[in-house]
Amino acid sequence: MGYASIIIKNGFRKLGLDVHRFAPQASPTAQIIFALRNFNIDLICDIGANEGQFALEIRNAGYTGKIVSFEPLTSAHKKLQNANRGDPLWDIYPQCALGDMDTQIEINISANSASSSILPILKTCTLAAPASVYTSKETVPCHKLDSVISPYLSKATNTLLKIDTQGYEWQVLDGAKMSLPQIKGILIELTFIPLYEGQRLFMDFYNRLQNEGFLLWALQPIFNDPNNGRTLQMDGLFFRQ
Repeated sequence: MGYASIIIKNGFRKLGLDVHRFAPQASPTAQIIFALRNFNIDLICDIGANEGQFALEIRNAGYTGKIVSFEPLTSAHKKLQNANRGDPLWDIYPQCALGDMDTQIEINISANSASSSILPILKTCTLAAPASVYTSKETVPCHKLDSVISPYLSKATNTLLKIDTQGYEWQVLDGAKMSLPQIKGILIELTFIPLYEGQRLFMDFYNRLQNEGFLLWALQPIFNDPNNGRTLQMDGLFFRQ
């Protein structure tokens, strides 16, 4: 690193900012963008979109393809509908959860919204993230991905599923059995110790996706226990080879 670069980086650090090259080894978002380009992804199904944070991040980082976002919470879905304004290639699906059946389902709402889940939360999670505690519930429609995704898949060449459903990822995959052969990649939240009652863990997903023809492409830490430094969750990026 040259002297001028050091001066610039130190200046940003005084402002509480850190500057890196946009490269896979320097930025988790860059790693995802490079992978999307490598596999020519032209459709992302953003399952568990919350308020649109993931879609906005990859859009701002350079992804120009189609996005369709799914979100079950009423409050988050309203904010999601504002987030995509002015983006004709970003669709917001009507409010619903995704799972292994077409039904109505009750979802627990956490104080921080992003930790909300259909599953009961465990103390392991609330101790590591106190704002994940549940404060209320609501009943929402639930669909299988197979029941809703065909109109999008028919117009896409290479599709990525991004699944962030707080312990309910296994059920989302169960509801996508017919669609999965048409999916090129999956970005999924993987957990090492149970945070929600009944959730499947890292090795369950690794083995399942490997059996479905997907290879692990990248792992990115997303949730560490601040009390002891233990990694609790990572995002796993898988692609069909």
